[in-house]
Formats: sequence, C-alpha cells, structure tokens
Amino acid sequence: MRQIRNIGILSHVDAGKTTITEQFLYLAGAVKNPGDVNKGTTTSDSLQIEKERGVSIRASELSFEWKGCRINLVDTPGHADFSAEVERPLQIMDGAILVISAVEGLQAHTWALWESLKARHIPVIFFINKIDRDGADAGRVIESIENELRIKTFCLTAPVNEGSQMAGTTNILQTGFSGSTNHLVQLSMENLSDLDEQIMEKYLEGETVSAAEMNTTLQKSLPFFQIFPVLAGVAKTCTGIQELLDAVLDYIPQPPANSDQLSALVYKVQHDPKLGKLSFVRIFGGTLKVRDEVTNNTSGNSGKVARIQKRFVGKAHDLKSLEQGDMGILTGLTDTQAGDVLGSAKYIPRFAPLKTPLMTVKILPVDVHDFTQLAHALEVMHMEDPKLNLKWYKGEGELHINLMGFVQKEIIIHELADRFGVTAKFEDPTVIYRETPAKAGIGHASYTMPKPCWAVVTFAIEPGDPGSGVVYESKVSFDKIKQKYQNEIQAAVPKALEQGIKGWEVTDLKITLIDGEDHEIHSRPGDWNIAVPMALMNGLTKCGTTLLEPILSFSITAPEELLGQIAGDLHKMRGTFDSPTFSSENVQIIGEVPAATSLDYHVKLGMRSAGKARVRFTFKGYQPVSDEEGLIRPYKGVNPLDRSRWILHNRGAFKAEDR
Repeated sequence: MRQIRNIGILSHVDAGKTTITEQFLYLAGAVKNPGDVNKGTTTSDSLQIEKERGVSIRASELSFEWKGCRINLVDTPGHADFSAEVERPLQIMDGAILVISAVEGLQAHTWALWESLKARHIPVIFFINKIDRDGADAGRVIESIENELRIKTFCLTAPVNEGSQMAGTTNILQTGFSGSTNHLVQLSMENLSDLDEQIMEKYLEGETVSAAEMNTTLQKSLPFFQIFPVLAGVAKTCTGIQELLDAVLDYIPQPPANSDQLSALVYKVQHDPKLGKLSFVRIFGGTLKVRDEVTNNTSGNSGKVARIQKRFVGKAHDLKSLEQGDMGILTGLTDTQAGDVLGSAKYIPRFAPLKTPLMTVKILPVDVHDFTQLAHALEVMHMEDPKLNLKWYKGEGELHINLMGFVQKEIIIHELADRFGVTAKFEDPTVIYRETPAKAGIGHASYTMPKPCWAVVTFAIEPGDPGSGVVYESKVSFDKIKQKYQNEIQAAVPKALEQGIKGWEVTDLKITLIDGEDHEIHSRPGDWNIAVPMALMNGLTKCGTTLLEPILSFSITAPEELLGQIAGDLHKMRGTFDSPTFSSENVQIIGEVPAATSLDYHVKLGMRSAGKARVRFTFKGYQPVSDEEGLIRPYKGVNPLDRSRWILHNRGAFKAEDR
C-alpha cells in the first residue's frame, strides 16, 4: 500500500489556510507560482464568488506528492455559516491542520472546529500564522491553546523577530533544547517529559534529548490526544510552511490497512453540467474499479461506476481504480447523497455534527415567471448540501430552506445568479422551532374507504426525554398487520412528524403501534402512508403539543466596565448566567440564551465594546417555550387532519403536494 495522508486544513475566517494550501502546492512543484487570495488566483477557490470576495465557501480537494507520499488535502471554508462544508470532509480526514492567527488568537469558530475535531478524535497539528504582523504573540496564543482547550503542546518551530517584516522561525528539533531559556522550549520539554520517563531524566539532568527521541514520543502520543505539535510562520512568505508540510508526514498517521471488502463513504455530491452527478468518496476498505457494481448501503440500491477521477491542482485525471486509504470522484452512481456508504459500513467513522441550522427562510424569485427555474436550482443545491433542507410547498407556491447564518444568504443569492441565472430574494428568516407532546394520548386512523384500500392503525403517543428524538416500537403481531406493512408504517413515521399541530417538526416522543389491521384483499402498499399521518395528527391533537426553542450556550469575555450593560442585554434576551468571574481588567460571563433573541448579538457586542469584547456561542439543545414567546405557523401543504382532502390528495385527485 502506497504512502497516503488524508488531511484537512481548517481555521476561523481570514487566518490564512487557503494561502497555506497554495504554498503547499508551490513547494510540491504542483504550481509554478502560489496563487493569491486577494487577486483571485488561488487554485482551491474555484467558484467565481470565492475569487471575487477572497473567501472560501466550498470545501475543495487537491492531491499532490510530497517526498514520495500522496497528500489528499481538503481546504475548508472558514466562516461558520458554511460549517456543512467542513463537517462532511471531517469524516474522511486522518489528520488536520488547525490554523490560528498570531494576532487574533483563538476565535469563536476556532472553538467549534476544535470541538468537532476532538469529537472525531482527529490528530491535530496547530499552525500559528501571521507572526510578522504588529501585535503578533505566538507565546500568548500557545498559552491560550493550553489553558482554554486544556491540552499540552510541543512547539516544533519558534518565532524569531516576531511582529516585524523580518519575522522568521527557528526549528527547535534541530537547534536542540539543552540550556535553552526560551519559555516555549521549556514548556515543550516539560510537556514531553510528562509522557516519557527517559526524556524526563535527561531533561532534568541537562543531557541532550535527540530529535529522534522527541519525534518517537510525539508520534506515539498525538493519536491519543496527549500532546499536539505547534508550528509558527508566515504563510504569504512561505515562512515555516515546509516544516509544516514535513510535520504532516511525520505526525499524521498513515490510513490503516483494512480488509479487501469495499467500505467507502460519499462525503460530498456535486452536479456537473457534462458528467452529471459527481460522488466524492474516501475508500476505507477494499478497492474500487471502473465498471464495478457497487451497493449503496444507505439506500439499498446498486449502481455501476462509470468513471473514477482524481483532482491534481484543480484538474481531473481519469483513474482505473481507487485503493483503500485514497480519495476520488465517481460518476455513474445516480442516487447517492452526502453521507451514503458504499459497500460495508464496518470501517466508516461516526458522524460528528459541527453546527445545526437554526433559521428557516422563504425564498422567492424576483420575476414570478422564474419560480420553476428557482425551484430546480435549489434542488441541485440541496443535493449538494442536504442541510439546506429544501421544502417545496406546491399548494402554497412556496420554497423554504434552512440557513446557518446571515452571510450564507448573500452567498446563496449570488450562487443562484451565477450558476443558474436566477435572481432571487429572501423574506425575513425565522428561528426553527420544534414541538413535543404535552401529555400522553392515543392516535387512531381507519383508512378503509374508498376501496381498494385498508389500513387501520392505533398509536400510543408519549412525551420523551429532552434530546431523545423519535423512539418507535410495535406491539402488534404480524398476524394482525403483516411485516411488510409494519415496515411501511415505521418508515412513514418520520415524514408524518415533519409538521405538527403548531407547524413545526415533532420530536422527543415515543410512538408505540398498539393495534391495527390489514386486509387480505383490499390492503395495498402505500395505504399506510395515508393512514399513519392521519393517526399521528389525530393523537397530537388530543395530547396537545409544547413549543420548543433552540438554546445557545455562551461565553462572553469583555472589559469589566461593560458588565452592567451586558447583564441588561442578557436580561432582555431572556438569558440566564452564572456569577461573573474576573481576571485582570476583564470579566467572563457564562450562561444560556434563546437563539431567537441573540442571533445578531455578536455584532451588537462588538460595536458596543469597539471590538474589545468577544462572545462564543454553541448550540445546546431545545427547551420548552410559551406559545406567546415562540412562533406558531400554519400547516404547509395538505393537512392530514382534513381527512377527505388528504385522501384525495394522496390518491392523485389534485396536485397540491409538497415535498
């Protein structure tokens, strides 16, 4: 098996990760000159809007060779609104480079990225960029990494002439540790000594610790999150970049050798005007060849691989096969979606969400005649990014999508115009609420007319624990309802719960099938798709539902004199918080606040403090809220409670459908 490294490069926006990617390509000889973000000449930013705005909005994959090793690199967006483009590639990474500015230090999105990397247990190399800028302080950044992320670091390269145009780095492994008074060197040696007794003895006795000894300990310890390599540099001048590239080979592990059984993950899907659907895959086990018939483990369907490609410096090259550990692009598989597993799921890593969309918004064409064109364009974008969660309510003539944040709105408008030639606009977004049963109850539906049809179901509905989702169970024997029909019933439940009696998805409940019957002659496949929503809506009407609103945990660090104003803000936003803690001239406030009242608070806080205060939000979960403080909305599409209309609609009597 050849040497391969599958890595991602991640950061808060504007930390310099795309520039690092360009320098990697230049050092590897893949390009004659590194691209410039400001000039729109970068290789990884291929969309026109990325070149115009100098910001990545799509994850891009590039492969190149470095010292006999194939490096598959994913350059990810840095803005939190495009977290979906980060979390999908996280599943295929063997390691990651987390880039942090030497001036700004740890920022809000850096935290979210770190938490997701930690949850996936992905080995991380930290790179402190922009040490040439005024105010750069790599030592302060490393201290905050250790204190706030609660980890130990090992500084491979230390800054020299920091904060000036003469900034450079010194390689600590080459210069050695003996007798050094550099605090970064001392910190690194103390951290490493804690992991190896022999190194500790040599360090305490003033003996030289060889680079080989240090490397061995780092290589053994990084996969267990015991210590993390840190390098410093200036990406735009290629300072410290070669050392970073070498560190990828030294410390990011080779993909494990798994069985010959195919195990692959589709982590991304794109639409190509010429080739159709492109399925981006990582092979975790076995080998995949052109014309292989593969089974989609997720959908149960099969398809034949028509073409295998790999992108080297933005250009696609045809391959005959993909071996385990490698990444590539497949054509010919028409039903794949991001997250699908091809072959066995045995070696596929678990999924760790990075950010949850908290807003939904109605989108309209500027010209009403472009509605169908807009709908089809959004279908393509939804295929590429399932978190958009497109809902096309044809009866109302409405299109709704989910949003991560306000910047994403701008990008979607631009992309619709640029890619699809459709000019669109948004209505004001609203927070995504949910609902849950207020008490236990029974839901029943008997769909036996007009024949041929026969589907009778009775459900017990109970409130579930917060965060439990939907728990389904059947206590009905196969003598009363055949197994094939019970499978249809279970499959129909999630769709039926997409809207409850207050217009929102129903969650945190247990549904038990307690009675029902089929008919030997009159029952048909699909009858249960009509009966199940009627029964569940009937039950929810009897139980009543409680609105749930999304809650954010927050941490605010601000000058002490702003405490009173911030406390007042939090009170108005229905926030709760612990007793503030003080350090130096700052105050830290930790608590919880509804998303509906705080989505733009980071902007308000920044303006109020002249940029001196910062707030970090993380999604905590959903909590009950009164109908008055929440939002009830009308049911979209045909409501199963309108029995006659619902049955006629599902039997094709009229076309007021939604999807």
